[in-house]
Amino acid sequence: MRISYNAPVTLTFALVSTAVLVLDMFFGRALSSTVFSVGASIDTSNPVEYLRLVAHVAGHADWNHLMSNFAFILLLGPILEEKYGSPNLIVMMTITALITGVLNVLFLSTGLMGASGIVFMMILLVSFTNFRKGEIPLTFILIVALYLTREILAAMQTDGISQFAHILGGICGSLFGFLKPGRQG
Repeated sequence: MRISYNAPVTLTFALVSTAVLVLDMFFGRALSSTVFSVGASIDTSNPVEYLRLVAHVAGHADWNHLMSNFAFILLLGPILEEKYGSPNLIVMMTITALITGVLNVLFLSTGLMGASGIVFMMILLVSFTNFRKGEIPLTFILIVALYLTREILAAMQTDGISQFAHILGGICGSLFGFLKPGRQG
């Protein structure tokens, strides 16, 4: 038996995010604050600011933050790569990162860092695993009721966690599930 790189998008994302955190520790947290997070506003004359709108998903505050996100990503990512294909998953992750980054800048006065929007996109998207056209999966309804309702209620607290990104990620996953059926067979 041999070890296979069975989910290239998921595994590469995990490795890159881990490398960013390790390098960030060596650079005194300067890497995440300058490239791998998005602030409450952007300097439109600086091209790096546009990169940050997507790259924020690879930055994490600490090991606990990274591990709590990647426990879900490493569980759900391979299922989604098999169902939708690696190129489609990259597109979905990039769109989710961009939407959470841009809307955070437009509507919130806080920064954003981490992959939790991607996590919630995957949680909602995986509920469409056995989706058939013309049906609404009960798993989807239950996940919305459990996860997104909890996030909406938690958004009323001030805890330093971006429930806004969680909710947006969940909405992205829901839309991808309804609009982009997975490959058949």
